[in-house]
Amino acid sequence: MSVDLFLPEGVELTTLLDELRNLSWDAADVLMAYARGETPPHGFPKYLSVEEGGDGPVSAADLAVNELILSRLKSKFISNIWDFLSEETSKEKTFQEGSFQKDWCWILDPLDGTKDFLQGSENYAVHLALMYKKFPKIGMVLIPERNELWFGIVGIEAWCENRNGIKKAISFSKREEISDLILVSSKNHQESKLQNLIQKLNFAKTKKIGSVGCKVASILRGESDIYISLSGKTSPKDWDMAAPHAIIQAAGGAFTHADGTDLSYQNSNYEQSGCLIASHGKSHEKICHKVKNFFGSN
Repeated sequence: MSVDLFLPEGVELTTLLDELRNLSWDAADVLMAYARGETPPHGFPKYLSVEEGGDGPVSAADLAVNELILSRLKSKFISNIWDFLSEETSKEKTFQEGSFQKDWCWILDPLDGTKDFLQGSENYAVHLALMYKKFPKIGMVLIPERNELWFGIVGIEAWCENRNGIKKAISFSKREEISDLILVSSKNHQESKLQNLIQKLNFAKTKKIGSVGCKVASILRGESDIYISLSGKTSPKDWDMAAPHAIIQAAGGAFTHADGTDLSYQNSNYEQSGCLIASHGKSHEKICHKVKNFFGSN
């Protein structure tokens, strides 16, 4: 099957990837300038304001990267071939039938892990995914402070590269027994039910990292093996999950609901509710089974 079948007519993969690289590293320069209190490039304002609203803090950094990426995609490609959904512009879309007219849609989170970013942590990321009929086909996760740009083309391959274009392959761990697995968990979202589930599963170790993209990258590097998301007062949204989902799936891992069903996107409220599990895939079915048993007994 030709890779070009995964793209809209008239879009060439090499050209698209090159543009994604360019806009990613420009976004990295903007975010790192804000993180260091410096004047960002590309004419964005230096002042970093923080407003509490919606599901978390919104900063000038979010809005700057949002503008940079969406404007670049719209200027470099024919914009009527795909829709755009961003965390920062999601209120512009309604959930009425016909909100998304096209088969292809970009889903963007310009700053995943905003709280970590504001706390001075390196665990923040930019997520960008290209969807086809509500399922991810290409995912990109940029982790500026680690000089890492992760790509995944579902059904083809996944890899990581740095600003110089030097690539490295995915390196899942060889751990398979559940008692040997390392869980990567949220740093700022610790619901009691999730904690009870983690204790029941009895993993070898838990690492706490912000940003879903950074968590999944930890699995892709082999530093951890599994990530579990469990909705509490709020649920993660499409832009939290789409790009990491595409990359780990392209790498041969798995990202599903606890019952093993696929995640789909652009649905009501853009919510990814319930229990979601991402892993290197080696023990995925066993973990899903144990999680279902846990909920069945509670």
